[in-house]
Amino acid sequence: MTASPAFDLKANQPDIGTIPKKQRVTEEEYWAKYYHYPEITYEWNEGELEEKGVSDVITVVMYKWFLELLEHYLRTHPIAQSMVLEMGFSLALPQKKEVRRPDLGVVKNDNPIPLESTDKSYQGTYDLCVEALSDSKPQDIKRDTLDKWQKYAQGGVKEYYILDGLDRYTAFYWLNQKGIYVPIKPKTGGIIQSTVLPGFQFRLSDLSERPSPDEMIDDAVYQGFVLPGYSEAKQPAHEAKQQAETEKEARQQAEQLAEVEKKARQAAEQQAEVEKQARQAAEKQTQQLVDKLRSLGINPDELFKKE
Repeated sequence: MTASPAFDLKANQPDIGTIPKKQRVTEEEYWAKYYHYPEITYEWNEGELEEKGVSDVITVVMYKWFLELLEHYLRTHPIAQSMVLEMGFSLALPQKKEVRRPDLGVVKNDNPIPLESTDKSYQGTYDLCVEALSDSKPQDIKRDTLDKWQKYAQGGVKEYYILDGLDRYTAFYWLNQKGIYVPIKPKTGGIIQSTVLPGFQFRLSDLSERPSPDEMIDDAVYQGFVLPGYSEAKQPAHEAKQQAETEKEARQQAEQLAEVEKKARQAAEQQAEVEKQARQAAEKQTQQLVDKLRSLGINPDELFKKE
């Protein structure tokens, strides 16, 4: 069998040139050379390349749980699509232009610019952007918590979420009528409710506790969109289980009652036996007394008759 020729990774990579150091590139160069750059994800900030930082493991775990929750919602309420491959989109800002690549973007079906199945970048503005905090460098934190907070608002992104596994910078914003991000106020119990996706909500503490779907289907916060079909299918089985438990309890109570009745019968029988033995003992004593009187020449019948 002839061995396959060695795969030349370098020869199969696109011609992307040398990464510029503090060098400006045009938007055309960015899309042509650096948007699909291998191993490094770049954003474009008015001519400058910005490398997206790396999140720590605990933040990635939080992000994965949130993404799964969102996918549960979108399967139940198919009103939008989510993009998790850092698909870029252009922000047309008042005096500049940027290309940003959120960790998670959501496009609603009623967005004026639809997300096409063949798109490699989104031509419109996301309705919701989520960033898993990058904290490798101070500028990474500033970019996620301040720069994008300002630019996403100016670009018209209706909601912006920041997830931080260490809970230092976790935040949830919605765009008010003045075009400014304001925090989403938690409802009773620490519930965050989206203003963009009706019915999508989550408990703040669950971002850290990350309950499983099996736990969420019986939770009032998530019942509306986490495996509702499974919950409905589970209901007859749950009712059957409850019925079986009820019948089991009834049998146990009947057995306990039967045991009580058995003990009562045994006690009655024992009492009857005691009374029988007492009668027999009294009869025996009476007979002994009669025999003794007769041995003394006394007729018991006459004696008792006189009395």
